[in-house]
Amino acid sequence: MSETFPVVYLARHGETAWTLTGQHTGRTDLPLTERGELNARRLAERLSGIEFAKVFTSPLRRAMRTCELAGFGAVAATDPDLVEWDYGQYEGRRTVDIHRERPDWQLFRDGCPGGESPLDVAARADRVVRRVRAVAGNVLLFSSGHFLRVLATRWVGIEPINGRFLVLSTASLSTLGYENSLSQPAIRLWNDTQHVLPNGQASIINQARTDPFTADEVTR
Repeated sequence: MSETFPVVYLARHGETAWTLTGQHTGRTDLPLTERGELNARRLAERLSGIEFAKVFTSPLRRAMRTCELAGFGAVAATDPDLVEWDYGQYEGRRTVDIHRERPDWQLFRDGCPGGESPLDVAARADRVVRRVRAVAGNVLLFSSGHFLRVLATRWVGIEPINGRFLVLSTASLSTLGYENSLSQPAIRLWNDTQHVLPNGQASIINQARTDPFTADEVTR
């Protein structure tokens, strides 16, 4: 009989205003957009039926709100190590604008002036890895995109620069686990967005909440 290994589920928070504009959102504590809230609720459906021994969330409200709307607010513990990358002087700026000043800048290699280096973020990720590996059972984490990308690299024991290859969408779900034994950590699923509503459909659902005629069209 094959052994069943615990799984670590990674939920990226829902959409924010700065997600749409492409601005680096580190410690700026933004709320979710309406679409962000809708997709956070759809995470509840996606995770339905899975048992979790522990649930942890970043203390930033975009992650905590996603956790709450997904149905885990009452059981989640806040973990400060799950906060997003500290972008320092690049907070609120877009990569395209930074590249006008530093054409060769790469977040996962260079970090941010006045903020965290890749090794700083990797140290936080390593602490999270140690904690979740000590849990007997599945674990669910709510956090932000760049931190989760570094976490995945540290789970499999590679350098944080490799996080540049692991793109994550808002409200996506990924899983970390093992292959064959606990000595073989693996990325089992990455950036699953099958539950996420596209922009147009999310707008229709928002309108349906206040417009009974639209609601009738949606249910046909």
